[in-house]
Amino acid sequence: MTKPMTKTQLVAALAEATGSDKASANSALEALTSIITREVAAGGAVTLPGLGKFMCRDRPERMVRNPATGEQFKKEADRVVKVTIAKALKDVINT
Repeated sequence: MTKPMTKTQLVAALAEATGSDKASANSALEALTSIITREVAAGGAVTLPGLGKFMCRDRPERMVRNPATGEQFKKEADRVVKVTIAKALKDVINT
């Protein structure tokens, strides 16, 4: 397995793919991240065609166990981000 692409590498690749400079690519990436974060935090969902869908999901209160001690305790309800991968990306990976 190879190392994941860093933000710097992603910005450089985005700048090269779009024919713009790295500053513009970085601004675009940060704007996209901000928009997705704001929408998901508000309880909405964002679909990136060909990549997947980001959404917020409510988890109910539940009993959990500490694996080190075996102690069970109640965990409060919380919210988590769920990412569903698009079929197009799955198909590319599995060919």
